[in-house]
Amino acid sequence: MRPTRLATTVAIAASAALLAGCSSSGDDPSADGDVTITWWHNSNTGEGKDFYDDVAAEFEADHPGVTVEVSAMQHEDMLTKLDAAFQSGDAPSVYMERGGGELADHVEAGLTKDLTDVAGDTIDKLGGSVAGWQVDGHTYGLPFSLGVVGFWYNKSLFAEAGIDTPPTTQAELDDAVTKLKAAGIDPISVGAGDKWPAAHYWYYYAMRECSQDVLSDAVGTLDFSDPCFVRAGEDLEELVGTEPFNPGFLSTPAQSGPTSASGLLATGKVAMELAGHWEPGVMQGLTEDEQGLGDDTGWFPFPEIDGGEGAQDAALGGGDAWAVSQDAPDEAVDFVQYLLSDDVQKRFAELDMGLPTNATASQYVSDPSLAQLLEVRDSAPYVQLYFDTAFGPSVGGAMNDAIALMFAGQATPQDVVDATQAAADAEM
Repeated sequence: MRPTRLATTVAIAASAALLAGCSSSGDDPSADGDVTITWWHNSNTGEGKDFYDDVAAEFEADHPGVTVEVSAMQHEDMLTKLDAAFQSGDAPSVYMERGGGELADHVEAGLTKDLTDVAGDTIDKLGGSVAGWQVDGHTYGLPFSLGVVGFWYNKSLFAEAGIDTPPTTQAELDDAVTKLKAAGIDPISVGAGDKWPAAHYWYYYAMRECSQDVLSDAVGTLDFSDPCFVRAGEDLEELVGTEPFNPGFLSTPAQSGPTSASGLLATGKVAMELAGHWEPGVMQGLTEDEQGLGDDTGWFPFPEIDGGEGAQDAALGGGDAWAVSQDAPDEAVDFVQYLLSDDVQKRFAELDMGLPTNATASQYVSDPSLAQLLEVRDSAPYVQLYFDTAFGPSVGGAMNDAIALMFAGQATPQDVVDATQAAADAEM
């Protein structure tokens, strides 16, 4: 019999307990009283990496006897290593937590420290943004960037193709694709090799076709029987049929290197990419001048769908939080609160690394497109958490796998729903 989520997480917790004695994140300081904090993050290039190195050094200087060991990784590598670290009982002291079903699994397995009391002042400062990292009223992560997904585009390439204004409807997006192809420009890059960038299209079509009540109910019940989910797949099938994506998109990675989806946009090889608030920072790390698209950077929201039952201005999004593993030293809690301090979040904003959650830092977001995203985030009727995060790794993984097959022409809209529902039924 396939193990349930509860059985799986309990097994992980037992493994962690058995191996806790050899954990590098445990609060077992050396004989001289020194403490080591291990910190994993995904700002692995350019100014972002340098900034986080500086932040770690500053904390060390203010906390004699504390060493912060920083590991900056490519995003997908970090997620894989985190899963392995949790199962081995050797988790980093401080790590990036995405919330939703993934966080619930970590909490159920006893892997993540409850920050409710020990970081109360910081939680109060962050306000409602912590909701995505709460389980049963307790807070387990401090979000440092919270944003939305939309289309990033190259203004010069749009002008070259005769596109005067960004598309607002599906018909206008299709027209933009036609004009770009006629001008000899690849319209859209997608990192389908990593699956989740491709899955974002299905997520958005589901948001446009399904009401908020249907989506909220699906998160709670794991019931995907509403016809709107099939309609979302039909919308995606039509888009894929227009052949808008870069050559080799099925094996293209999301963000690693100049031939990744983000790299193709950053270097002017494609006109647009559906990506999150992190995109300007990623692109800066993928160009020699560390400027990304610079003044050519533009952004527009996912288009409206004619006849859709969902809120057409709702946004797909989420963010990243700093969480502390259960056996981390107390100083790790101090460190994550430092990462959310006014000064650190201000500098985070000034580097356009994301959309800060500390309200004092919002004014320092310098990139006009990112500033626009702040307005979109705050004015949207709701922001839907990424489906693979909201539904948890088992259901979300099956969903993403099936969507990737649809991009390859090997799955139908009904196949995506069936695969998702089968994974959900196995969870029940």
